[in-house]
Amino acid sequence: MSMLRLHQINDVKLVGRLTRDPELRFTAKGQGVCRFDLAVNRRYKDGTGEWKDDTSFVPVVVWRDAAQRCADRLKKGSPVYVEGRLKSRNWETKEGQKRTSLEVNALRVQFLAKVEGEPEHDESAAEPVAAGVAAPAPAVPSEEAQDDDIPF
Repeated sequence: MSMLRLHQINDVKLVGRLTRDPELRFTAKGQGVCRFDLAVNRRYKDGTGEWKDDTSFVPVVVWRDAAQRCADRLKKGSPVYVEGRLKSRNWETKEGQKRTSLEVNALRVQFLAKVEGEPEHDESAAEPVAAGVAAPAPAVPSEEAQDDDIPF
């Protein structure tokens, strides 16, 4: 009997704007963790031909050095491109209620607007989280953490 191998894909690519200022915290081991929510818009025509907007709000988590850069350089309304993977978290509230959330664990974050007062970056900038539309952003390694390590 032959076995069918399924290749699972967990790849997320989003472009949107921050709904609030990013929040930076640190794990017990001192790893930086930055969290922000991204508003991602979709415009479509409904059955009557009228244009409608649909907005999804997506929580994003960035780890390590990139977490600090995001916290320093992003603010509410900043446009960003995010690549990452979906991660679910389970926890229990103080009242004993079980909760589940789905978030994007960012592997790459690219700033899509120049930060005021910041010099221009050229195409060869080796900064993992780059400012400017054209500046490439190399992959940011993610940090796997236990739910107890996440300070949110």
